[in-house]
Amino acid sequence: MPGRRVLSLSDQPSTERVIATSAAQSLIAELRREYGPLLFHQSGGCCDGSSPMCYPANEFRLGEGDLLLGQICGTPFYIGRSQGEAWSHTQLILDVVPGRGGMFSLDNGREVRFLTRGRVFTAEERIALRADQDRN
Repeated sequence: MPGRRVLSLSDQPSTERVIATSAAQSLIAELRREYGPLLFHQSGGCCDGSSPMCYPANEFRLGEGDLLLGQICGTPFYIGRSQGEAWSHTQLILDVVPGRGGMFSLDNGREVRFLTRGRVFTAEERIALRADQDRN
């Protein structure tokens, strides 16, 4: 995004901070065919709980405090700085489950929705992630 600086926890982490199940990858491909380039932002609460929200890439404004966790199928996945720091010990796993998506998320109205699961990084993975951060 021109003129906006988006922070990144790591440009090329050896351990991925965010990954996706095959079901999530399939839904991303479907949404990309319909809407073009996409963007994910992990909601921090309020109206849609802490759901991953999927938007057309050109219709979501990133803030200076948004962190790029990684890419899923070529789609950037962002999270707010404080939430990203609180979850820094956890790998986020984007999945799909039955239900309704967030009100403004592109998965809404499809009878399935994106869901973020978590897996605590091992001690070795945390060391590797810290080393990646130190290099950046």
